[in-house]
Amino acid sequence: QVQLVESGGGSVQAGGSLRLSCAASPHTFTSRTKAWFRQALGKEREFVAAITRNDESTKYSDPVKGRFTISIDNAKNTVDLQMNDLKPEDTAVYYCAAGRHWLVGVQKLYDYWGQGTQVTVSS
Repeated sequence: QVQLVESGGGSVQAGGSLRLSCAASPHTFTSRTKAWFRQALGKEREFVAAITRNDESTKYSDPVKGRFTISIDNAKNTVDLQMNDLKPEDTAVYYCAAGRHWLVGVQKLYDYWGQGTQVTVSS
């Protein structure tokens, strides 16, 4: 049973933009917090951004703060990640996640995960 599906990944040059979208099943979308994580080749998965379902509070990691924006559409059950001013170090597989805890950046606290979408930024 597929619960989270990411889309919107691709290749872009440095300085460009991409918008990722995560479609959630109704059950998964009731989770308190939705988040994006990423994993670069040979590195551990890291937190990118999170948003709460009820009041849309947000949290960002330092490397993406000011460049990425997370948003939620409760009517469509989607969570988007707008990525601007992309850098080669943003290259990674991006994962959507959903969980019960409030705005945490710890991956083990998330209950549901998507399959990931590749983002490649060339210099």
